[in-house]
Amino acid sequence: MALLFLTTALFAQQDPLYGQYLFNPLLINPAYSGLNNNFSAMVGYRTQWTGFEGHPETFYVSGNASVLENKCGVGLLVINDQIGNISNTESNLAFAYKLNLSHATFSYGMQVGLQHYTTSYADLNVYDQGDNAFAGGETGTRMNIGAGAILTGDKYFIGFSVPRLLPTTFKNSGQEFELYNRHYYLNAGYLFYLSDRLRFKPTALLRGVVDAPANLDVAFNINIDGHYTAGLFTRNLNTYGVLLQTIFREQWRLGYTFEMPASNSVGSNFNTHEVNLGIMLSIFSYHEKYNSNF
Repeated sequence: MALLFLTTALFAQQDPLYGQYLFNPLLINPAYSGLNNNFSAMVGYRTQWTGFEGHPETFYVSGNASVLENKCGVGLLVINDQIGNISNTESNLAFAYKLNLSHATFSYGMQVGLQHYTTSYADLNVYDQGDNAFAGGETGTRMNIGAGAILTGDKYFIGFSVPRLLPTTFKNSGQEFELYNRHYYLNAGYLFYLSDRLRFKPTALLRGVVDAPANLDVAFNINIDGHYTAGLFTRNLNTYGVLLQTIFREQWRLGYTFEMPASNSVGSNFNTHEVNLGIMLSIFSYHEKYNSNF
């Protein structure tokens, strides 16, 4: 029975956590594609609980653009997530349709792609070397479909998404294991103008999955001159972090997140770092400059 539980844990693969989703919402919501009426691309890397053996590492590349006279958006997202001996590489194409309301914009988006899972037992210390469940490695590819919606105005946004609608199972040695279960995201934020130079934006992200505790991220950000952002956030009051972002040369974005778990989590010695670099361009005549309000 213990081996059964161990094998199930080894195959469990869930959504990676992000600290920079505020600066790249395409990570959790396909409706963000083209929402800012320009072209943007980003590359990022996250190492979680550094120093913890088998800690999660995530690398992502994304790009999205507004098309058809800013009526629609298209996007591409590629993610590689590594946890212990399990690797998941996911590629998604996204499409969004935008509806301009009197004082807001509503965007509905969908994404479709593939998830490729691989496992390797070479680095595991298996108690029973003859156990067929740990013979060699496993690999599999599954289709993914996701959907989301965002309502945004000059001072606020609210979004809901299910980036991966299809639960994924995997069969190994005659047993079926759950590789992935459906995740739900609800996030919102509001922008307060404190002065001509200062803006204050509190945000919240609720992340839920069936048969598991919900995660709540709450962040408080200060933006200076529309170019520099600094903030503090907490996740379930057991992880605390700092968010930093700067816009330079009017089109480049550089972001960094530092997270420190509380002592009642994995331990305060295992910190998390996330960094990303992005670019924003107006490549079509109807494109606008970057909207820092969002």
